[in-house]
Amino acid sequence: MSRWRSFLAGSCAFMVIALFPAAVFADAAPGDTIVTLGENLSKEERTSILNEMNVSEDVEIVTVTNEEEHNYLGDYMSAGDIGSRALSSAKITLTKQGQGIHVDTNNITKVSEGMYANTMITAGVEDADVYITAPFGVSGTAALTGIIKAYEIQNDIQIPEEQKKVANEEMVKTSELGERIGTEEATELITRIKEELGKKPVESEADLRDLIKRVASELGIDLTEDELDGLVSLFNRMKDLNIDWDQVQSQITKVRDNLDEFLNREDTQSVIQKFLDFVNELIDSLRGWLGGESESS
Repeated sequence: MSRWRSFLAGSCAFMVIALFPAAVFADAAPGDTIVTLGENLSKEERTSILNEMNVSEDVEIVTVTNEEEHNYLGDYMSAGDIGSRALSSAKITLTKQGQGIHVDTNNITKVSEGMYANTMITAGVEDADVYITAPFGVSGTAALTGIIKAYEIQNDIQIPEEQKKVANEEMVKTSELGERIGTEEATELITRIKEELGKKPVESEADLRDLIKRVASELGIDLTEDELDGLVSLFNRMKDLNIDWDQVQSQITKVRDNLDEFLNREDTQSVIQKFLDFVNELIDSLRGWLGGESESS
């Protein structure tokens, strides 16, 4: 269930190609798969990860270097968090149009599924299954860099450097905010701001500031002035990238529908009910134990 808890926290953000026209995927087809591998994986780790992804060496593979990580994240994240080796890797499989984005992770400690999703929105991807993993617990920044790089190669496009920078800045700001208010809360805040911008784009920085403050208030989040200023700066830069907010809104809606469908499935309800039964039994046991303790005292 951990996958779906993270999915609930930030799945609304799994909509990509927000910045590009639909023609981006003109030469790509559902089922097409591309893999990104960290350059510093050992031969054994590389083989193990490919087996974990259930792909062969024949799959299209993109290599990500630690230098590339620092290039895109160095302005927003400490060198210690980025690390000195590129290890996290990803498998991206295109799905049919309108199916939304699904992300799952393994051994990723710094970047949540929702953070990957929101970053991919800004970078410009949609309708894909994304699996991100590493041989052991790592931050996950190499996979983030790799996913964007892979889409450029797979679709024969060049994503503007400013767009990549903004996408990575968004991920870092969400991560930093999440450390204070919680990952789920931070991811939902970013997602809700995007939803609001999709409904009605703002005209001025003052309007943008008011929008962010209003959404934060509705979510019960008390932003510091520095956090508010940072988000205003981020979304101002994003606004200048000419994002297709209608597409963002569409993808958010689809992913929320996907989540509802999962939660309402019979097998999901069975798992949830078993968990609730377990909790109830545990509470009953504790109640009896505490009652016994009370009587003996």
